[in-house]
Amino acid sequence: MVNYARIADTGKPRVVIIGGGFAGIELAKSLRDADVQVILIDKQNYHTFQPLLYQVATAGVEADSIIHPFRKIFGKQNNFYFRLAEVQFIDTEKQVVETSIGLIRYDYVVMATGATSNYFGDEQMENNAIALKSIDDALTLRNTILHNFEKSLLTDEDEQMNSLMDYVIVGGGPTGVEVAGALSELRKHVLPKDYKELNFKEMDIHLVQSGPQLLKGMSDEASRKAQEYLESFGVKLWLNRRVKSYDGYTVTLDSGETLITRTLIWAAGVSGAPVNGIRKESMLRGNRLQVNVHNRVLGYDNIFAIGDIAAMVTDEYPHGHPMLAQPAMQQGRLLGKNLVNMLSGKPLKAFNYSDKGAMATVGRNHAVADLKMFNKEIKTQGFFAWVIWMFIHLISVIGFRNRLVVMVNWLWSYFTYDTGNRLIVGFTQKNVPVEETMTHKTLI
Repeated sequence: MVNYARIADTGKPRVVIIGGGFAGIELAKSLRDADVQVILIDKQNYHTFQPLLYQVATAGVEADSIIHPFRKIFGKQNNFYFRLAEVQFIDTEKQVVETSIGLIRYDYVVMATGATSNYFGDEQMENNAIALKSIDDALTLRNTILHNFEKSLLTDEDEQMNSLMDYVIVGGGPTGVEVAGALSELRKHVLPKDYKELNFKEMDIHLVQSGPQLLKGMSDEASRKAQEYLESFGVKLWLNRRVKSYDGYTVTLDSGETLITRTLIWAAGVSGAPVNGIRKESMLRGNRLQVNVHNRVLGYDNIFAIGDIAAMVTDEYPHGHPMLAQPAMQQGRLLGKNLVNMLSGKPLKAFNYSDKGAMATVGRNHAVADLKMFNKEIKTQGFFAWVIWMFIHLISVIGFRNRLVVMVNWLWSYFTYDTGNRLIVGFTQKNVPVEETMTHKTLI
């Protein structure tokens, strides 16, 4: 076999990890001292701390403060190799991963490909909405938000101005709630200073949720408090509504009501991101791979899946574990131990999810947290929950420099009511260079 990837075959068992999210990172770390060859493949050369993507999108932190290069993370791990590539196919018969840079042989392959936005087959929505799953998405959203206000200065038509200044967020989970809260803070504290000519009473923030409450999966107290916070911030909630269509300008709800916006932020659903080559019988609803308690993919002996792509169906979790960072990290760590046990002939340990709880921030001094500590459930809201949210997210960011930069940004924003990253760099929503969309023919 031609060794396109320039990775010497040492004769040691080769573990190929596809995807460098939370699950893939933890798995690679857990194999640090194992007598194996670890190969991580990802189409980016960095890990992204996804819980803070919304802060990049709303100019709260710099993009490079929530990403960290794989080669730097694993610089001291001698059995680790990284290749920047896109996986195209897994040949399960030949035990080969086909990638954009060539073929990579494996003894064990682990899919940690995560999830992608689920538009439920609506191509129009996919083409016109902005998701928030990657750094590129976050920067696109930031550029679009800022560019909209620049364009708002160039029109006197009320409807056109409102379409540029109004935002519709679809999905009342943590991402939707956090984006809505961040936009409301921009509207109150930041944007009026930058765009003094605009009346920000005209800026409407709409949050559409298909169910009767926000933050499904968290406690009723957290849901009610989040709703109370957002309403006090002036966010318009549309509960028990679904978005029927969006053409890039008009949002039509299933109730027949319509909203006007140039920017619809999609936070309504995700699905697994499988790799071609896995038999359809191993796939469950939502494009997730069915795995057993050892994260082995149904129907295979040497193929595993961890994190959002994996659906470990149990009585407690009939649809698989929640698609969150904690289950992904715990599965990654345990699979590393189980692979070592497998190679040494020791019994494997079944995965048992330790639920740490959930939390969401709604804005300055406002957050909700349902924590599970010391065999107790702790439910808290407000300032204390906000401090907990900040602390946990800060220590979870990879890299000391990144933590320091994020902390400085947060402190600066807290004491000055300002953000320092209001830059339009690159492309806006329609992938049109900014300078081409800002032409204005009339005399100013």
